[in-house]
Amino acid sequence: MEKETRVLDEVTIRFAGDSGDGMQLTGGQFTNTSAAMGNDLSTLPDYPAEIRAPIGTTYGVSGFQIHFGATEINTPGDHCDVLVAMNAASLKVNLRSLIDNGIIIVNTDGFGDKNLKLAGYTQSPLADGSLSKFQVFQVDITKLTNLALADLNLSQKVVDKTKNFFALGMMYWMFNRTLDNTTAWIIEKFEKKPELVEANTRVMKAGWNYAETTDIFAVKYDVKPAPLTPGKYRNINGNQATALGFVAAAEKANLPLFLGSYPITPATGILEDLAHFKNFGVKTFQCEDEIAGITSAIGASFGGSLAITTTSGPGVALKTEAMGLAVMTELPLVIVNVQRGGPSTGLPTKTEQADLLQAIYGRNGEAPIPVIAANSPSDCFNAAFEASRIALKYMTPVILLTDGYIANGSEPWLIPEVKDLKEIPVKFRKDPVDYQPYLRDETTLAREWAIPGTPGLEHRIGGLEKHIKTGNINYEPENHDAMINLRAAKVEGIAKDIPLAKVEGDESGELLVVGWGGTYGTIKTAVERKRKEGKSVTHLHLRHLNPLPLNVGEILTKYKTILVPEINLGQLIKILREKFLVPAVGLNKVQGLPFRSIEIEQKIDEILGGKQ
Repeated sequence: MEKETRVLDEVTIRFAGDSGDGMQLTGGQFTNTSAAMGNDLSTLPDYPAEIRAPIGTTYGVSGFQIHFGATEINTPGDHCDVLVAMNAASLKVNLRSLIDNGIIIVNTDGFGDKNLKLAGYTQSPLADGSLSKFQVFQVDITKLTNLALADLNLSQKVVDKTKNFFALGMMYWMFNRTLDNTTAWIIEKFEKKPELVEANTRVMKAGWNYAETTDIFAVKYDVKPAPLTPGKYRNINGNQATALGFVAAAEKANLPLFLGSYPITPATGILEDLAHFKNFGVKTFQCEDEIAGITSAIGASFGGSLAITTTSGPGVALKTEAMGLAVMTELPLVIVNVQRGGPSTGLPTKTEQADLLQAIYGRNGEAPIPVIAANSPSDCFNAAFEASRIALKYMTPVILLTDGYIANGSEPWLIPEVKDLKEIPVKFRKDPVDYQPYLRDETTLAREWAIPGTPGLEHRIGGLEKHIKTGNINYEPENHDAMINLRAAKVEGIAKDIPLAKVEGDESGELLVVGWGGTYGTIKTAVERKRKEGKSVTHLHLRHLNPLPLNVGEILTKYKTILVPEINLGQLIKILREKFLVPAVGLNKVQGLPFRSIEIEQKIDEILGGKQ
């Protein structure tokens, strides 16, 4: 039977299965292939919170959602058009995300009596009519995988690990994707194990051929390339982009790069990625705890490196005294907080935006630190570069906020030309004449950077309050007051060195939606949809959160209502109300998941009603 081909502008697919079913790998391969074929895209890896949840239970379900298209894509999709469910638990957890008349592809082997019981079903959803509003395709993926590999004499454990490639092959056929990119990846990944190269490529091709020859699939779909800006692209996630941003900054500053870090979800990927850049002189130090991570970085900064430390919210809590030390010593340092659900250990594999107040205020004493937030996976590169620039120019620690969603999510990244990246000038003090460690540049208020071992520049810095010039320990009230105000003025002065805030939309109007961090794509999508309907709504997204751009207050006065969506109980909104006395409205969600654009659209409609 000849298959029909339909052209679509955009599609959202969710791969779901047990945590051992390889759904992250499957989704990642589909993503890389789609990026290579020129689609714009956004992804949402959804890891189970339990490390070793019982197999077949809803607690152990792992999902990967990709929204790709021939148009601009800014979110991983509000709902999915296609759900690939490898067992009963993955169907139960993810069915609510599927649109009416959406496609479900199920591995029937995952719907036996035991699987149904573990998932909490009293009867099979494949037989009770509960899926009648969907297009359900039942495929015994496990059996077909076994048949494809019957002659290879592999263990059952190895065979079972390849069945995700059967599902991937079917999806490659359904959406007219090439097998070449994943084939090349398999060959490289298993180059020393030819039997695994054969097994995985054979199973993937078997999935493609099954979809091509079976009568159950009558339609395939084609999603054309998106009109992206010409240039060289790669698919990148937020942690990878953060790592590359620091490498680029170190090169542009002509400094060695040092990372002192303790592994913590979801920030560990930055440590892993930077470990691959030894050829650029990058040093990575996996420490025994969070305190050692930041203090080793402070030591590297003292020695003349661009120094960074990476963590998540619980790790920031442990680093706070040393962050105060970096404030007091006035050494450049970047602290990356890849935010996750809290408090305490919280939800390690889920996303949140609840560390903004911790970043701005969460230290003892008056210890101001600049705060920057990345807004998308690829933007993590720019944010890391900017954080490094500010730290080095102003001799201060800087906090860079990302979050679990953008750290693990991915999108196409237009690789910048090295020549287009601005130089980051760094000047070390060499002349010992009249040197005192806390003498400052009149413009930036930054003290000079003197490397230990430089003749005649021996000096003292540390955590006890220092004399305003000599660096000697000093407890005089007037000196302490002067030093506190100098450090605060230095951070506030950075506002003159950052771009003015720009709105996306009208310069004034009924409603301004203000966001920060990883909510950018969702807010952008919601606002653009409402503007097309004629609504008077504009978007302002903030990268620099401390200090804020100089014109933020002026912008806020030009709109009748301010809406602030946040994945917390209202943190930026507190800052805006305090600084600018605006009667802002909050939209808050703390579910370990990013906003869906429809949620913001509904709030916009609620505020504006019938207003245009």
